[in-house]
Parts: sequence; C-alpha cells; structure tokens
Amino acid sequence: MGWIVLLYRLPSSESRARVAVWRELRRSGALHVQQSVVALPDADGFAGDVERLRAVLREVGGHVTALHTEALGDGDDGRLLEAWQEARDAEYRELAGECVKFLGEIDHEFEIEEFTLAELDEEEAELAKLRGWHERIRRLDVHGAPGGPAAEQALEQAEAALARYSAAVFERTPP
Repeated sequence: MGWIVLLYRLPSSESRARVAVWRELRRSGALHVQQSVVALPDADGFAGDVERLRAVLREVGGHVTALHTEALGDGDDGRLLEAWQEARDAEYRELAGECVKFLGEIDHEFEIEEFTLAELDEEEAELAKLRGWHERIRRLDVHGAPGGPAAEQALEQAEAALARYSAAVFERTPP
C-alpha cells in the first residue's frame, strides 16, 4: 500500500497555529514521521483528511506539500505500517480503558441506587462519546489493528451495562 506524505511548515511565532494543526493531525490519525512530516495511508477514506489539513494550514498561514509515495524497500513500508498499527492499538487500548471506567460508573449507580432520568441522560451522552470515538478509530484502522476486537468487545459491554441501567431507571421511574 502506498502512503500520502505531507510536508508542512507553520508560521514560527504562532502557538495558535501549532495547536490548530496539531488538533487536525490528531483527528486525522496522521503518523508523525519526523518534525513537520506526517504520513497517512493512501486509501479512499483519507482524501478528506488531506484537504482539511491543507485548509487548516492555509488558514493559519502555513504551507503544505502532499505527495503520493511508495516504499522503496519492504522494510520501509513495514516500519510505517507497524507504526500505524501501534498508533491504532494505543487508541483502541485507551478506548477499552474508558469503557472499563464507564462500567465502573454504571456499577456505582447501582451501588448507590441512583436511578434518575438525569443520570441516565449523562450516561447515554458518555456512551455516545465512546461510540463516536470507536467509529473514528475504526475509520482510521484500514489495516485491521490487533486491538480492534478487544475494543469492540469493551464497547459492547458498555452498551449492555447502559441497557441494564436504563431498564432499572425506567422500572423505578413513575410514568
């Protein structure tokens, strides 16, 4: 698989520019190859990310050059692929950890018998964030990182816990 390599330059004195670009790079999942050089898989879902990065850099007065590249040797592509997979696995592990925290929150609600609609709304919002995060990681995971199934299972457990809590709230809430 090929890669899209972006070489960019930011205005030197603009911390706002660095933060804006960092956020967009983080959102895109771009792999930092070295300072001001990032790579994305040359796959269908990443063209929009490249254009958003271009727009952010243009907006803050920076410059970007985007190149379609192919690795010259097997080891070159393997290193990029390994780093890409490690980044996705780290995100999956972080998501799974947050799902465990969510399960703890639900268990705590049962322990203290906090069965209110307001609390249910909060828990539903938290699960929606977890689902959105999972979808973002899955969109970036074009190579099937090994941590994906465990994160999927952790999210399913969080969904089941919320369903259990939701049923308990409605059982205890008058119509």
